[in-house]
Amino acid sequence: MNRDLRNPSGAAKADNADHAPKQLQSRLPKVGTTIFTVMSTLASEKSAVNLGQGFPDFDCDPALVDAVSNAMKSGFNQYPPMPGVPALRQAIAGKIAKLYGHSYDPATEITVTAGATQGILTAIMCAVHPGDEVIVIEPAYDSYVPAIELAGGQPVLVQMTLGADGYTIPWDRIAAAVSPRTRMIMVNSPHNPTGSVLTAADIEALKNIVRGTEILILSDEVYEHMVFDGIRHESICRHPELAARAFVVSSFGKTYHVTGWKIGYVAAPAALSAEFRKVHQYNIFTVNTPVQHGIAQYMQNPAPYLDLPAFYQRKRDLFRDGLKNTRFKLLPADGTYFLCVDYSAISSLSEADFAIWLTSEIGVAAIPVSAFYQSPRESGIVRFCFAKQDQTLQQALQRLAKI
Repeated sequence: MNRDLRNPSGAAKADNADHAPKQLQSRLPKVGTTIFTVMSTLASEKSAVNLGQGFPDFDCDPALVDAVSNAMKSGFNQYPPMPGVPALRQAIAGKIAKLYGHSYDPATEITVTAGATQGILTAIMCAVHPGDEVIVIEPAYDSYVPAIELAGGQPVLVQMTLGADGYTIPWDRIAAAVSPRTRMIMVNSPHNPTGSVLTAADIEALKNIVRGTEILILSDEVYEHMVFDGIRHESICRHPELAARAFVVSSFGKTYHVTGWKIGYVAAPAALSAEFRKVHQYNIFTVNTPVQHGIAQYMQNPAPYLDLPAFYQRKRDLFRDGLKNTRFKLLPADGTYFLCVDYSAISSLSEADFAIWLTSEIGVAAIPVSAFYQSPRESGIVRFCFAKQDQTLQQALQRLAKI
């Protein structure tokens, strides 16, 4: 049970700073293989149902594939403009305006990125200077802190509160963490890994903290179209006071079931976008041309993203209903395609060891929520991904019923 989740083979790490020549040490000497790669590898080794890494096991709409294929056949195979194909930026701006009531100029305020993770890194690299502090709310997606460190910034970690109603943000502790060196606050809603969403009260608390300051906001909204039970997605774009100081990040990979295409976008005011593009042009320069044209064409029909809440809510409910007869305690899942469960009635193992046991012995892979913290934190919780075919979820439920 002591297998190292960040070194699944048990072999010496090639990137261990104690063994690498000094001239080869990176800016991230303590970083190993991500938890998602580790658990997916273990799931494959054990022929487990992989509910760990967050990707669908079903295909996207054939019409989207046709749109991209047609773009290739039409000759859209050379470099597009650095900030993205104009038609796609216009479609993005139109969607934001329609859903959230905020008008972004597609020429100067929308930039197409190679996935949301690249957008997050680029936003941090353009805005955070050595010595700047960035407030990160934990548990947090694992790219946030390394991106801050690569920019020379200092992550300031504030942990969410876990109570009877699930995970909530302690805004009083966020306010207390603000200092003269605070450059940015990072928020994520719908939230990975907890499935929580920002409420109107959360938005007001954030406004009160940043009002009268020059603090920037980086809002990770990649699961924006996966909010359930009629809850409204409180995009930062809805709130002019916050949008004026924010980089808002989203992902076509998540929305259209094409995570392997690695395409997203960042919306930000012109002044912020100008700085963003200075880094973007030397980071990747631009993004896959035919995919951009294909998505621009596909976005003419809003139904695929408007129907997404109902699509994933049904899968959430199927999975939750199947777990109700187990000893897992189900935490709220108001958004994303993740469900967190408390396994304390089943085992006293650490989250990492329980995830390994669950994968190896029961045949279902999950992610320990402790992996989303920089410092060890044990709450007896793991995360499942329900973005799977119904038969995949049913197979996992049959196995989980054993415990």
